[in-house]
Amino acid sequence: MNVVEVLIEGGKATPGPPLGPALGPLGANIKEIVKSVNERTKDYEGMVVPVKITLDGDKVDITVGVPPTAALIKKEIGLEKAQTDSTTDYTGDISLEQLKEVAKKKREGMLASSFKAAIKELVGTCVSMRLKVEGKDAKEIQKEIDAGVYDEVIVE
Repeated sequence: MNVVEVLIEGGKATPGPPLGPALGPLGANIKEIVKSVNERTKDYEGMVVPVKITLDGDKVDITVGVPPTAALIKKEIGLEKAQTDSTTDYTGDISLEQLKEVAKKKREGMLASSFKAAIKELVGTCVSMRLKVEGKDAKEIQKEIDAGVYDEVIVE
């Protein structure tokens, strides 16, 4: 069994590096694997995605990871670069609905015990990225989530 792990830009894998040189010596059908990888990563266009390809004889198993949380948040709000070096300026604003979409994509890789905890974890990332949530400071939103203010909104 052979395992190839690479980082691919979503939907833009090619038979060239890094896939081609890694798969060529293994006798794999590179064209079919590239096609499959692009199909499975097209939702992450513009983001780098971890891809694991396991070859066991004629059997090929492709596992696509999820981009980092910050990358998903930036894509969701159309943000080029987050600001992390200021304590007063905010980079942007994200809604709880948008955070719910990110949580659905990221849920498998999160350690959160509930969907509400997953949203709270994402709000924590917003603190680091200097993003407001629902127009408020992200730390304030975390306290309101703890108090149950958004229980009706934060439903999976």
